[in-house]
Amino acid sequence: MTSAGENWVAGYVEAWRSNDPERIGALFGENARYFSSPDSEPRVGRDAIVDGWLEDFDEPGTWTFRWRILREDAGWLVVQGYTAYPAERDYLNLWIVQLDDEGRAEEFTEWYMPRTHVPESSPPAP
Repeated sequence: MTSAGENWVAGYVEAWRSNDPERIGALFGENARYFSSPDSEPRVGRDAIVDGWLEDFDEPGTWTFRWRILREDAGWLVVQGYTAYPAERDYLNLWIVQLDDEGRAEEFTEWYMPRTHVPESSPPAP
């Protein structure tokens, strides 16, 4: 059985691949907060999140992403990811996500660290 967290992350990856505003918006609650880094001001509200995403999107086909859920408990997710941008550099990712009762993010915070090579312990593809 697929968890709410697995569904949410898979939906996020599909939205990332498509940059479709409806897919992006479906991931987040009406008043969600999206932190693109822990010390940034969040994008607040679904519309602001969609607008911010589309202002700073990745072109389809320019990246790959592998992930695994490290912890899922009471609507909270901790996700480890690895993003490869072959034309640029790679990143290790850590996401903290709080889901509402409908499986949409109420809060999303991401951390990322640039890497110059694929780490041996990077998450497997789902």
